[in-house]
Amino acid sequence: MMKYKLKSSYMADLDNMKKYIVILPSLAIAFFIHHWMNNLIISILWTFAVYIEGVSVLPQLRLMQNVKIIEPFAAHYVFALGVSRFFSCAHWIIKVYDTAGSYLSLSGGGFLWIPMIILAEIVQTLVLADFCYYYVKSVMQGQMMIRLPA
Repeated sequence: MMKYKLKSSYMADLDNMKKYIVILPSLAIAFFIHHWMNNLIISILWTFAVYIEGVSVLPQLRLMQNVKIIEPFAAHYVFALGVSRFFSCAHWIIKVYDTAGSYLSLSGGGFLWIPMIILAEIVQTLVLADFCYYYVKSVMQGQMMIRLPA
């Protein structure tokens, strides 16, 4: 079923976020931040993957926001993704803290990519934090379906 859309439950009219809104800014930032490093193509592709991961959940969250009711299996997955992103963000911040900030200048090809990775992690954590708040609120109220506000 992963190869085909579930026509019985797919709501094309509510799935209205264009992919280029997520892809093009991530690619542009990856190019402008890393175009001067040694392994140009590898560096840009790796950075693009990090940035696209940071915002890849936006179309799913937009669809959930349009639907207003999220089924439990999707809600559990997005909540787990939010917790995972929080720990990943914490990992990078602790890494910088443990090295008293010297980790920020250890990049070999420049100093800007590590702060940008941390920024991408923070962005993804903040994007998912709102959903995680409503998830925890619904679970605490004993609701099986997650209802997002209007």
